[in-house]
This record gives sequence, structure tokens and C-alpha cells, in this order.
Amino acid sequence: MHPLEKLRGHFASVDCVVCPVGIRCGIVGLPNVGKSTLFNAITASSQAAAENYPFCTIEPNTGVVPVPDDRITQLTSLVNPAREVPATIEFVDIAGLVKGAAQGEGLGNQFLAHIRDVDAIAHVARAFDDPNVIHVDGSIDPRRDIEVVETELILKDLETLDKKQDAAQRKGKTGDAKARAETDFYTRLREHLSNGRLARYFPRVNEEEELWLREMHLLTAKPMLYVANTDEHGVTDGNEYVEAIRAIAEKEGARAVPICAKIEMELVELPEAERAEFLRELGLKEPGLNALVRAAYDLLGLQTYFTAGPKEVRAWTVRKGAKAPEAAAVIHTDFEKGFIRAEVMKFSDFIRLKSEAAVREAGLLRSEGREYIVEDGDVMHFRFNV
Repeated sequence: MHPLEKLRGHFASVDCVVCPVGIRCGIVGLPNVGKSTLFNAITASSQAAAENYPFCTIEPNTGVVPVPDDRITQLTSLVNPAREVPATIEFVDIAGLVKGAAQGEGLGNQFLAHIRDVDAIAHVARAFDDPNVIHVDGSIDPRRDIEVVETELILKDLETLDKKQDAAQRKGKTGDAKARAETDFYTRLREHLSNGRLARYFPRVNEEEELWLREMHLLTAKPMLYVANTDEHGVTDGNEYVEAIRAIAEKEGARAVPICAKIEMELVELPEAERAEFLRELGLKEPGLNALVRAAYDLLGLQTYFTAGPKEVRAWTVRKGAKAPEAAAVIHTDFEKGFIRAEVMKFSDFIRLKSEAAVREAGLLRSEGREYIVEDGDVMHFRFNV
């Protein structure tokens, strides 16, 4: 029997299906800018080596962390389920990149393949002065550092492009019209990258070109946010380095998040009961991880909906603008194929009235069809037929 057969014609209970697939975010930057310290902090681990010398990360590190969201805790307190399952985000930390990485300098080039399939890239740039922390280029200049890393990503993309272009040219010589069009596309893209411009700003003229670009998984085509790793004062008051990074992000239509990796590391080493007071003493409202995750969600156009029942309360990640069947597919593709309708409650109504039964009695539980556009915070159940 199909594992979902027993749910035929009933509202889906998520304990019986696959775990939610979180988003993946690659972390890049020069050596010794605080990438590994940040990684250790956000994954609450000491998995990544973090020492005061370049190239201390020699293997890619991965860590899956829960997405901080107070709403799931509030739902759990009312529903009292057997388990609580937050949405997740996976971070991939690779060795620092240096000038010449694309030609084999340093170690970072060896691991760029590990971030080729991530959904977004967090570019960590140093935004603090400390003579005791070595900088690979001997001085602090986030503009220069960002240019170095992005140049190496472009050069790596050009390597990928070369292989695709050569294959298309060989095929085009046989008279294949599509291959000739593809070759022309790669020629224009090569000129764009060679001028130092990122692939995500390359103009595509039709859906076919969009597909060709997407299939290459180019590093510079991925959405990018900038993390300004600064000191305690830089987080609250900013500094010239943070402002320089913000200016670069603003010019690119990207996001810049100031974080003090040192504070984040100290925070996770404290007992949980002491963390709020620690943040208050520093004048911070929340951990930097929260701001980083929000920026990643905003960058990727994502939002969260919930399922809640006696067996579990779970958060699910879905793109903004997704219709109900697409949201159902996040749980299981069969939910989308056999979608009948969704029962939807607003999070605020659920919390205010304290139960699904009360929401239903108040006439605030709605039955929605295939065209319903999911909103952030919706509490949903799906009726489907396998």
C-alpha cells in the first residue's frame, strides 16, 4: 500500500510524510574574515576550525540549523503536540578565497563546487580593526576584499562557460540551429562576465536563455547577501567599513547584514537562560542569526506557513506568491497532485482564540481552492486524494 493511501480523502497530517527541505546558503569570503567563527556560532558548534591564520578551513563544513521563529513556539504552547519541527536552513562554509583562486591559488578553489547547488550565497567581509587578527592582504578594505572574491567567482564561472560553449560550437558546426543560438548566448554571456559583471545581471531575451543560464548553476548568478563581520560597536552604531559594505549592497540591490561573529560565538556558549540578558547588556534586541535568516528569506522571496496537530507542529518554507497546491507539494508531491482544497487559519486568529475549534466556531477557518495565494503565517491543513 502507498504510504499515503491511508490518508485518502482526509486532511493531511504531516507526521506521515517526508521532512521539509530547507534552503541552502553557501558562505564565502577571504581567509580569516570570520567565516568559520560565524559558521560555528550559527550552527552552535565547533565544527569549523577558527584560528588566527589563513586557510584554517581546509574542508567544506555543512550545518543544518533551525530557522528562528517565535510563532512555532506559540503554536506548540497551545497545541501541545508530540513534537515541534521548525523550518531549517543549511549553511555550507568553504575555505577562504584569495586572488588567483580560480587558477589554483590557496584552497578555496577546490571547494567552490560545494556551493554550486546552494540557493544563495552569504559573502562575509571583514568590517573591524584588530591588529591581533591577521588580514591576508595586510589591511582592512572591504571594497577591495569583495572585488577579489567576486572576481574569483567570475573566473570560476568562465571555466564552466568554456565547457558549455565548446560543446555548443561543436554541435553548431553540424548545422543545428538551436546549437548556434546557444553558442551566441554563451558568447554574449562571456563578454558580460569578462567585463567584471555578475551573471545574475545578464539580460536574458527569452525563456530558453533563462533555462540555459539556470542549468549552468553559475556562482555569480545566485542571489547574494553581504555579511559585515564587525565588532560590538559596529553592530549597534556602524562604522566606515559597515557603511562601505552597505553601499555596495545597495548598488547591487542586495542586502547587507552587520553581525559580530565574536558576540554570536559567545552567545551560543552561554546557557540559554542567560542569552537574553547578555543581548540586553550589549544593546541588541536579538541574535545576529535572526537578522541573517530574515535577510536570506527576503533575498529568496520566501515565507513560512504552519501545520498544527496533536502529533506535531511544523513550519514549512514556501515562496511568496505560491498558491495552495504548491504549498502542499512542499510536504509531499502527492499532496499537490491530488489537491482538493486547503483549510486555512490566520496565525493571529489561532493565537487569539487559542484552538482550531474556536477558530472554526468563530467562522474564521476558511476553505480555499487551487487559486488561493498562501500568506506568511497561515496555519493550513490540506485535503487531497492520492
